[in-house]
Amino acid sequence: MPNKIPNRQAICEVLMKAAETDRDVVVLCSDSRGSASLAPFFERFPEQSVEVGIAEQDLVGIAAGLAACGKKSWAASPASFVSTRSYEQAKVDCAYSNTNVKLIGISGGVSYGALGMSHHSAQDIAAMSAIPNMRVYLPSDRHQTARLVEALLADELPAYIRVGRNPVEDIYAADDCPFEMDRATWLRKGSDVALVATGEMVRLAYEAASLLEVEGVSATVLDMYCVKPLDVDAVVEAARGARCVITVEEHAPFGGLGSQVAQVVGEQCPRLVKGLALPDAPVVTGTTSEVFAYYGLDAAGIAGAACELLARA
Repeated sequence: MPNKIPNRQAICEVLMKAAETDRDVVVLCSDSRGSASLAPFFERFPEQSVEVGIAEQDLVGIAAGLAACGKKSWAASPASFVSTRSYEQAKVDCAYSNTNVKLIGISGGVSYGALGMSHHSAQDIAAMSAIPNMRVYLPSDRHQTARLVEALLADELPAYIRVGRNPVEDIYAADDCPFEMDRATWLRKGSDVALVATGEMVRLAYEAASLLEVEGVSATVLDMYCVKPLDVDAVVEAARGARCVITVEEHAPFGGLGSQVAQVVGEQCPRLVKGLALPDAPVVTGTTSEVFAYYGLDAAGIAGAACELLARA
């Protein structure tokens, strides 16, 4: 059966379990507890919840203040807003001050569909990655999301986690989800093309590899949930074992996963690298799947791009 649990719900479930025994776990929202799937946490742990209203700068500043007092702050807001309106607070109050704040960017990428560019977050990976001390994670499914949140609860460093709005098909299983902090997960190993994907694009890259296999093309698939710190060793190994590299991300073509992978490959193991991403323009209106298909970010589009690049390699 298709998965009906979005990654944001997985975050809530792990935080609720942690809050049962740890009163220092606090969750903050900017009038977004419903869309963040955090309403159950607010209902069960009202003394560990803070609603600031539509005030993203206050959201991050208060979260940092609580963290400075020993709390474990998790602040959720639409990715399009928390990565822009409160950018200075993320940079100074969280990263520069090295406070234990985990920023959750909900409804990332083009999740908001018809609401358009004002609500799309196609620049957040680049923006957050540019901040020293800020880690950037895009988990690919609900099981990996849960493992990531468990790992982040165990440390005291700032981080930005971006998740989409809708459920995504499982890649892993609850009892079979290989996870190592800040290390990419190898889904397939091939010899022709290396597909390096992050977030919701991982599932599509995996499906593209299956399409390529039918055509006699051997593809590596790397789940790069950790965009910063990037798993450089995995990128180099994947690139050296392939004729070319393709990155896939739900993000603008500048400053994201593609830029970082291209830099590593160019410096350490030169190969042809092509970045598949959203355009440097307002995105067309449509559902997530429609937008992905329009820009060649679905499985067929990724497979086609791989064949075209291999023809040049």
